[in-house]
Amino acid sequence: MTDITLRVLLVEDNDDHAELIRRTLGEQRWAPQIVHISDGESALDYLYRRGAWVDPNRSPRPHIILLDLRLPRVDGLDVLTSIKQSPDLRHIPVVVLTTSSAERDVTRAYDAHVNSYLIKPLGFEEFRNLMHDVGIYWLTRNLVSAT
Repeated sequence: MTDITLRVLLVEDNDDHAELIRRTLGEQRWAPQIVHISDGESALDYLYRRGAWVDPNRSPRPHIILLDLRLPRVDGLDVLTSIKQSPDLRHIPVVVLTTSSAERDVTRAYDAHVNSYLIKPLGFEEFRNLMHDVGIYWLTRNLVSAT
């Protein structure tokens, strides 16, 4: 796995959370390439290679998608549903990373075939530790496709 560049699509509208995620994952020896997109519509454009993302060289397939639920333009659950309904995208693991612990959100995410549902901790160190663990599992322990 060390011979491929690991790619993460981070769909997060909170710039502070996005920066913490980028820094935490970037500190690892296997630091992935991270594309940060801040709204659901742009995330779908990236994944479906539309508009500014039509060139596959600008929009390589991620090995994992970190997806917030509360997004502008298109809600995170709608993004998740679209991904998991697409034969070209459904194999990409999607980890919901959100502040919502509402049972309805958790149920809807798993009904839409999310791979993991994580609640963002409020504290800086807890958030950082969670992201470190996410990176270890999803980018080193979990086998990924090189496509």
